[in-house]
Amino acid sequence: MFRALLRIGAAVAVLGASPAFAFTDPFASGPIADFLTIFRQQGIPREVVAWRSGYAPGTVVVSTSQRRLYYVLGRDRAIRYGVGVGRQGFTWAGTKSVTMKREWPAWRPPPQMLKRRPDLPRHMPGGIENPLGARAIYLGSSLYRIHGSNEPDTIGAAVSSGCIRMTNRDVMDLYERVRIGTKVVVVR
Repeated sequence: MFRALLRIGAAVAVLGASPAFAFTDPFASGPIADFLTIFRQQGIPREVVAWRSGYAPGTVVVSTSQRRLYYVLGRDRAIRYGVGVGRQGFTWAGTKSVTMKREWPAWRPPPQMLKRRPDLPRHMPGGIENPLGARAIYLGSSLYRIHGSNEPDTIGAAVSSGCIRMTNRDVMDLYERVRIGTKVVVVR
């Protein structure tokens, strides 16, 4: 199936390059591209990178367009993590602060999510099957969190309802670095 999708994508690219066919490549961005990203990126390594941001050391900066989270170290360096972000219609930007941190948190879907998905459980205890994963970092009074995921193949894609997803391994690393009050900046 995946090879067939790649052949279709290659055919679209060839046709799209021809002046006789003027249309956009549906595999370049949008929901199809996000779905295909799951197969293209089988893990985004955590790494220290050169990064000039103007933010103070200890700040967390999330770029939803890059699908990366940066933990600012200072001296023009940051730790870069791969993240999953909100799907179309669920993206957001702004500045929040860390108000709470939890290990293996329980999950209660918010009313807005239950309205869209009445099949969801009303409460799910913490554990490996919990969608919040190993750690959750709560952002202000919002419904959003930076959290682990039991679906690591979604990292690098736009699939959530607005939360920032990380692999459990990466969120555990970030969890140890951030403190209550840490500034979190989400940009597009």
